[in-house]
Amino acid sequence: MRQNNKIKLTIAALALSTGLSVAQTGKWAGMVKTSEKAEEPKKEIEKSKKEKMKRFEDIIDASAIKSLGMFNSYKVSDRYYMEIPDSLLNRDMLVVTRFVQTPVGLKEYRSQYGGEMINEQLWQWQRRQNTIFLRVPSYMHINTSNSDIQQALQNSNATPILAAFEIKAMNNGGQSYLIDVTDFYNSEIPGMQMPDNLKKTYKLSGIDANRSYIDTIKAFPTNVEVKTVKTFKSPDLPSDKTVGAMTFTLNTSMLLLPKTPMKPRYENARVGYFANRKVDFGANDHQVKENAFIQRWRLEPSDEAAYLRGELVTPKKQIVYYIDPATPKKWVPYLIAGVNDWNTAFEAAGFKDAIIGREAPTYEEDPEFSTEDARYSVIRYFASEKENAYGPRVSDPRSGEIIESHIGWYHNVMSLLKKWFFVQTAAVHSDARGAKLSDEQMGQLIRFVSSHEVGHTLGLLHNFGSSSAYPVDSLRSPSFTEKYGTAPSIMDYARFNYIAQPGDGVKNIYPKIGEYDKFAIDFGYRYLGNTAAEQDALYWEKKIKEKVKDPIYYYGKQGSMDPRAQSEDLGDDAIKASDYGIQNLKYILPNIEKWTFNADEDLTSTKDLYLDISKQYKRYVNHVLANVGGMMEDIKTMSEEGPVFTYVAKEKQKRAVDFINRQVFETPYWLLDSTLLSRIDYGIMVNKVVDTQNQVLGSLLETYSFARMLDNEFKNGASAYTMRELLQDVRQQIFNAPSNTIFNRGLQRAYVDRLGILLRLDKPVQETPYAVTGLTPYNPNLSDMRVLIVDELNKVEQIIARSAGRKSGFEKTHYTELLSRIKQIKKNEK
Repeated sequence: MRQNNKIKLTIAALALSTGLSVAQTGKWAGMVKTSEKAEEPKKEIEKSKKEKMKRFEDIIDASAIKSLGMFNSYKVSDRYYMEIPDSLLNRDMLVVTRFVQTPVGLKEYRSQYGGEMINEQLWQWQRRQNTIFLRVPSYMHINTSNSDIQQALQNSNATPILAAFEIKAMNNGGQSYLIDVTDFYNSEIPGMQMPDNLKKTYKLSGIDANRSYIDTIKAFPTNVEVKTVKTFKSPDLPSDKTVGAMTFTLNTSMLLLPKTPMKPRYENARVGYFANRKVDFGANDHQVKENAFIQRWRLEPSDEAAYLRGELVTPKKQIVYYIDPATPKKWVPYLIAGVNDWNTAFEAAGFKDAIIGREAPTYEEDPEFSTEDARYSVIRYFASEKENAYGPRVSDPRSGEIIESHIGWYHNVMSLLKKWFFVQTAAVHSDARGAKLSDEQMGQLIRFVSSHEVGHTLGLLHNFGSSSAYPVDSLRSPSFTEKYGTAPSIMDYARFNYIAQPGDGVKNIYPKIGEYDKFAIDFGYRYLGNTAAEQDALYWEKKIKEKVKDPIYYYGKQGSMDPRAQSEDLGDDAIKASDYGIQNLKYILPNIEKWTFNADEDLTSTKDLYLDISKQYKRYVNHVLANVGGMMEDIKTMSEEGPVFTYVAKEKQKRAVDFINRQVFETPYWLLDSTLLSRIDYGIMVNKVVDTQNQVLGSLLETYSFARMLDNEFKNGASAYTMRELLQDVRQQIFNAPSNTIFNRGLQRAYVDRLGILLRLDKPVQETPYAVTGLTPYNPNLSDMRVLIVDELNKVEQIIARSAGRKSGFEKTHYTELLSRIKQIKKNEK
């Protein structure tokens, strides 16, 4: 009764103070009372949990091995703990896992060597009552305008929970939380597992806990480094199969990202940058828009006022690349030079000394330095037979800010450089000759590749269009090449100057950081102050529109069907350039032995160089083939006049086919040097030439090109190079040869067989996103293509029948056999 009276008095007092009726107040009070009752069990649970939770000192006693930093880390006996400060809850952290040591004999690309990255992920640590949850946020969907769609966006963007940790104790007055991470790091962390290709190839089944352990956990001011040793059961080992397992040493870096993300810079399709793709729900009220933030380092001027006056200013923080201490000492200066060469480009963006290469500190200089530490960018040296190098980046997914990079440098890339250098320049450059290049010459080649890979880690994509900017004959000029190199961008695959001829006097045969690179760095790194990213995008769009009118600023994306955007080519006319290139190969080939003589070596390297010359010849041919049925793309906005897509001119396509007829279908006997073949050929080279002719024919008579040619004829009439003209030009070359050699007969059979293959294609090719790269859709049952091929087959049949009637012996048998092939093709068509 007394309790009820108290409640009534309380309700009356509430009614008086709030102006509500007693009935209304009583209803509200009942709700509070019910809520209080519901909270009572929760409070009891919390109280019970607190009573169970140990004191911090009871777990982390005097025996603990400590590492203090972003998350204080402790080892007690065989358990590892992290202490998470309240201030770092809900902060974004970039997590990168790399190999430290790998088993011998692995053959999976980018999953073979210590230093290679396995994966990356974004983490947030969150607290709920007595549990720490580890979540993996995503920034793929964004709302740049902060419009009222934000709530709907959050409702469909729930952050997955990667792991949950019981809080073992609290510290610092309850402002930091101790969790046990032993089992977590000893396991395969979801989303951070071994690469799928590695698992599949070697049938890795699971971690053997008895042979796996945490090696160290080290805390630093803005990161935590966890090194683990993990042994996976495997029945299919690359070396010793008796062990039944493979052991890896891994390093997982957890790096605190800036609280305020860097201001992003929007991608522009006319400058090639790697980018973080976004789906923006706030950029347009009427539709979802796809945006992209380019990947770039955060460069801010140390003196903003001087920078804005146009003075060159050092950045607040340099971009620093360390050279792996495992690198042979004689190559270190050249790798550093390849890094430092980019300062000329950064000066175009207003920065001096923006980037620097350094030798990694020794243990005595910095005992805490590690090449696996995600705070440091490193050029890692791999003891590998692979002929390659690559330049990846790790970026903040929120803004595109590059956090660090580990360039992969394979030891045997030097073998590749030596071969390129010889087959492309030995005709004009004596330093390319010899059984072994000098260290200085090899160092300069390393410097070139180093610069290219560093360019990738600055955010730059390949620009395969850059090499088409310079006139072919300018690349035969000593003064022009001394000033401009081989292309306006080192990010092209414009290797060395294969166009310059003996007697031209060209000395500078290397690519160099050029005008496009300076322009691209200016776009990516010029500091524009506190303006909005959208405003910056408008500024750059206006500037880029003017720049790209000059071909030296043209960006040709990798995978384009535009014949200007090709790998390994040079000059603005592939036909003329390839003729020069083949002329040089004809000079180099008979001199292989003389120019690479080593009395103690067998002829293996001679044969390898012969095959490399054959491959280089095919590259030149492919550069020309791309022009037949080729279409160029010049990106424009709606405010710019003129076509975006333009077919290669008829005259140039006809010249391209004439080149194929001259350099391929007229047998390249220069490749069959009898003296050289008597020393290296075991009966395969003639067949290789026949195969090459057949492959080129198949590429020339290709359905995607035919589809574009029919489209071109409809749009441009007599100014188009048509499918009929192509077939006629090729037919006349193949069937009107002055003599019928083994090569001519092979081509005639290949031509008839190719027509038969084209007639058997009856399934429509559907449109895909790859159509813009040249996979043009068409329907063979509805297209004129099939009719034109039938007509061509009839014409060839008539030519062969006349030849069979005039010939005797083996030649008559050859033509009779061709007629049988045609008869069978027609029979299959009925």
